[in-house]
Amino acid sequence: MGQLLALEWMKLKNYRAFWILFCIYLATIFGANYIIYRIQVYIYDERQAKGIAAMVLGNPPYSFPTVWQAAAHVSSWLLFIPGLIMILTVTNEYSFKTHRQNVIDGLTRRQFITSKILFAAVLAVISTVTVVITATIFGFMSGDASFSFEGFSYIGYYLFQAMSYIMVALLMGVLFKRGALAIGVFFAYSTVLEQILVMVLNKFANYTGRYLPLETTDIMVPFPYIQGLAKKLLATEPNYTAVFITSVVYLAAYLFITIKKFQTDDM
Repeated sequence: MGQLLALEWMKLKNYRAFWILFCIYLATIFGANYIIYRIQVYIYDERQAKGIAAMVLGNPPYSFPTVWQAAAHVSSWLLFIPGLIMILTVTNEYSFKTHRQNVIDGLTRRQFITSKILFAAVLAVISTVTVVITATIFGFMSGDASFSFEGFSYIGYYLFQAMSYIMVALLMGVLFKRGALAIGVFFAYSTVLEQILVMVLNKFANYTGRYLPLETTDIMVPFPYIQGLAKKLLATEPNYTAVFITSVVYLAAYLFITIKKFQTDDM
């Protein structure tokens, strides 16, 4: 495992586009959460309506313990960026034939694709650690409650969500091989097509849209207030156990198809 990660590091350490996107992504996690935090400050403090806001909305989302859930939800909207990074690293292998050279040099096909899966896991972990740091900072900045790990399970859900998004991106890269095409399909499906399908299926097929691939992970990390509102407005509350099990099955499918496709494909 260490050797495979070292191989990935050798490929990426001088790859400028990777480092630019990676740094932008980490900064954007903090920036996006800061924007929502400032909106919170405006509503709860600067408008001097803290009592009314707390009565109507509840405690500030960026105070403990809801800060874990709030930061995870806001950060989840940015998961297309590590997906983009994953696609670029995979399709570059096809463009420059380095995957073929690695196999010629003695790496098995399974080892090669395993190195990409390990890289996907590392990206997901780094993303999650950044969210934890961001949530902790804004939780202390809010100062409305003492530090608490209550609700920290949403960070675990976010890690699973990040891994799922990045694995979908890896699958797209292996299936389509060309960067522009893989990125186009990934963005079209994750940001437009699945959202349309979710709305249609939820309206006309008894909320079965909840069980679409990316929606299964999205639904596990709702924004605090949206979650409470959904319980009041939706005819049926999501079965989170069934949703989680479905998302695990999807992730296993991403892994299986990715490995199988690369092992049987022409080099």
